[in-house]
Amino acid sequence: MRAFVVDHHGPDGLRPAEVPTPRPGPGDVLVDVRAASINPLDRMVRDGEFKRLLPYRTPFVLGHDLAGVVRAVGSDVRGFRVGDEVYARPRDLRIGAFAEQLAVDAADVALKPTSLSFAEAAAVPLVALAAWQALVEVADVRPGQEVLVHAGAGGLGSTVIQVAKHLGAHVTTTAHTRDLEAVRALGADEAVDHTTTNVADLPTRYDVVLDSLGADSLHTSLTLLRPGGLAISVVGPPDPAFATQLGHPLLRPVMALLSRRVRRRARRLGVRYSFFFMRADGARLAQLAALYEDGTLRPVLDRTFDFDQTLEAVAHVEHGRARGKVVVTR
Repeated sequence: MRAFVVDHHGPDGLRPAEVPTPRPGPGDVLVDVRAASINPLDRMVRDGEFKRLLPYRTPFVLGHDLAGVVRAVGSDVRGFRVGDEVYARPRDLRIGAFAEQLAVDAADVALKPTSLSFAEAAAVPLVALAAWQALVEVADVRPGQEVLVHAGAGGLGSTVIQVAKHLGAHVTTTAHTRDLEAVRALGADEAVDHTTTNVADLPTRYDVVLDSLGADSLHTSLTLLRPGGLAISVVGPPDPAFATQLGHPLLRPVMALLSRRVRRRARRLGVRYSFFFMRADGARLAQLAALYEDGTLRPVLDRTFDFDQTLEAVAHVEHGRARGKVVVTR
């Protein structure tokens, strides 16, 4: 079957290839992939940024988000049948959405929201799970709390805004001038134009800041938190809890060293820091599907590409051109 594989780590490491059709194990669902979305995580895995923690053996098929139709189910699978329309974020070390078919652990799969197209559904799993896990499971956001979301027009930011509003938070987001109305339409109470406003000048009032931009933004975010507030970063540096999450507790000292500077600064400011890396969860996706069905949440798509244009789609995201999620369809 056709797929896009990483045959070596680096910017030029992704290429089209013919690979064997996957065989589902007893606990797997074999999915005909109709759509897959592009995430910044794809670039990071392609470039080998997590290779010590996520030891993919090249060549491997890339892609972390998919929607499609069940082709076959393993002997131990209950709750899915051939012909079901599903969506999933396959678990780490079993990714491979940039392909015609993928065998996914049934625990990572959920029925696709019927109100969404395959392209729309493929844009959802990673960012919806990330937003929910970060805001609910890590930050425990409560009604009335102040949440700051950096880059609210992006694929993750646009979902975090919606989930934070669903949880009853007062949401501030940063965005480009051209995207201010769009983020307000998603539910942001305040939209800050980062082209004309120095974000560091925002008031020190936030209970939670979610950062997806990098070191400079993260260090600024720490200064915007009220005492005891929490800065969550999806781009690092990883902290000791991340080693535990990945099942590598022996790496906790390494993670502690990598994040020592930012954690020390947070302590000096009387705030907290957490690195966040989402995990696959089909049961949670099933619950989130109801929020997409009733319109509480909605996917935000930048554009779609044909499957054969996967390399162009990845480049589109990598060059910072996307406003929302980018999806490939077949």
